[in-house]
Amino acid sequence: QVQLAESGGGLVQAGGSLRLSCAASGSISNIFAVGWFRQAPGKQRDAVATIRSDGRTSYDDPVKGRFTISRDNAKNTVYLQMDSLRPEDTAVYYCAVQSTGRTTFSSWGQGTQVTVSS
Repeated sequence: QVQLAESGGGLVQAGGSLRLSCAASGSISNIFAVGWFRQAPGKQRDAVATIRSDGRTSYDDPVKGRFTISRDNAKNTVYLQMDSLRPEDTAVYYCAVQSTGRTTFSSWGQGTQVTVSS
């Protein structure tokens, strides 16, 4: 079982930056990928970015060129650097893991609120 804890959310003006952190603990050796997701009020939860154990990354189209996902293996932490933030980026951001052999993400963190003012 993997436990995840997100941090780094807050209130920022449009055009600003935030860095989110996702700290993992527990059975982390079986992690294939870590993903960041977000859910705005009244909307479904969408994938934002993922990073695989081999280092490959992927991004949802709305954040390409503005967000960067990275990891620090020594700290068991995955980051989401968010630049050029827009009001439409406002949401609760979650991280989750995809275990080896699984096709879905699980072990969701509690989420961190990101609010971008115009």
